[in-house]
Amino acid sequence: MNMQEAAVRADEILDGTFAAIKPAVHWTHGRSTEGKCDVQRRRAVMTIISEERRGSFLGVIERYWKSQGYKKLAVNNSKTPAMYYRTSDEFNVRVLIGGNGQAFFEVATPCVKASEVSPPKEKSVGPDYVGKEIPDPDVRSDFWSAKGPEPSG
Repeated sequence: MNMQEAAVRADEILDGTFAAIKPAVHWTHGRSTEGKCDVQRRRAVMTIISEERRGSFLGVIERYWKSQGYKKLAVNNSKTPAMYYRTSDEFNVRVLIGGNGQAFFEVATPCVKASEVSPPKEKSVGPDYVGKEIPDPDVRSDFWSAKGPEPSG
């Protein structure tokens, strides 16, 4: 596998993760970086995740990652919670929720054969901030941004 193929695989991991989030959220690409033999792909969620819904949001992600056979590496249950997992093909995946309710995803590839790397092909859901500073989340969701408890049933 070369760095371009690894970047495509990282994008597939992110695509699958975002497809599992229901209701769907708005997101933008974060900065992609390439090392000597690895690639990091990032996405930032532009939908506000309320403090009351962060556990549910992380639960959706965790169930999906476990269903894919990803191995849990660590969980941070602080005010800015985060989860760290590894895929069976050695890609490290992370989600972190900042204090402003913005979720940040990152996939880091294993070391592979050096090659050129193209930008992600998937279009952002909402404005694309590639090359710009990503603002605080500004999209409200009836579900993910709600301040009260989840409806039962």
